[in-house]
Amino acid sequence: MNNPPSTQNTWLYKIALILSIICLVVTVLLFSIGRAPDTGIPFVLLLLLLSLYVKSTIKLRGSSFTFVVFAFLAAGMYFPVVFTNWFGFNTKKLVVPLIQIIMFGMGTKLSPADFIREFRNPKPLLTGTVLVFTVMPLAGLVIAYVFGFEPEIAVGILLIGSCPGGVASNVMAYLANGNVALSVSLTAFATLISPVVTPALMKLLADRLVYIPYGGMMVSILKMIILPIAAGLVVNRLLGEKKKKLDRLLPLLSMSAIILVVTIIVAHFRDELLAAGLAIIAATIIHNLTGYIFGYWISKLVGLNERDCRTVSIEVGLKNGGMGMGLAVDVLQSAKAALAPIIFGKWMNISGSALANYWRQKKVDESE
Repeated sequence: MNNPPSTQNTWLYKIALILSIICLVVTVLLFSIGRAPDTGIPFVLLLLLLSLYVKSTIKLRGSSFTFVVFAFLAAGMYFPVVFTNWFGFNTKKLVVPLIQIIMFGMGTKLSPADFIREFRNPKPLLTGTVLVFTVMPLAGLVIAYVFGFEPEIAVGILLIGSCPGGVASNVMAYLANGNVALSVSLTAFATLISPVVTPALMKLLADRLVYIPYGGMMVSILKMIILPIAAGLVVNRLLGEKKKKLDRLLPLLSMSAIILVVTIIVAHFRDELLAAGLAIIAATIIHNLTGYIFGYWISKLVGLNERDCRTVSIEVGLKNGGMGMGLAVDVLQSAKAALAPIIFGKWMNISGSALANYWRQKKVDESE
């Protein structure tokens, strides 16, 4: 249940709105007089202030973190030097450890019961898993061909399509009145088999574009994704009810890690992002929407109920952007291959929130 904001918070939200309008006006004025490079500070402040203001609205409250991410993304674009080198230390080396922190946090939320429960009725789980690893890789292949992207950018599109679902899908499934248990199980199961499936898909679909080191990619997924999740599962098992403090700390730590990963990668690959233009953004949007549409309607065709159809749709459309970025940087050593995962990771939060809010307004027929 959403509690109404207090009077003190109401004034804070009003001030945030007023200041955000001022920042917007300053940004537009500077841009209109040809001083686009000077719009950095007011634009970043605009996004941060909006992240505070949307907390006062019930429908947009869940978008607050997305605005924070975009604020840091903009900061990475405007002021890349701040995030690429810290006292002689190359921040790119932090990408994999930060992703491991995020995956560890995911692991602490899982237990063997999450898998056992869904395997009693395996049809939705197996349907979702098959769709996660077929719809988006094949759609990525078609999109890369139609847009005529150069090999490294095309590989990035195939890479994000070949990744399992991300942790954001669990939140979106909850908001969309979907099957949260199925969402958690789908994310976890697809992630657990990803060390074999993701490199295999990349070898099959992308090896003709750039060399895909199957073994190297498998090892990278194991150390970057599987081992941290396994460590989280062990901690969850050992601490049990005693991990309440950890439950309060880890979400904050995971969100901070997400912000840092995005900002560091954007800062390092700023010039490549600017050069990519609107084509890769359009391709990413089409890729994401294709996942939602095919995930939902194929689930309908095989006879899943409405809650499960929504869940599978979200799981297919939302990908583990952190994993895609990490593999592009750590294994493929390609700035251009990281572009699609970066853009996809940010866009899917917007589209996923919109889709979840739409479905939240539509009641589910419980007779199913």
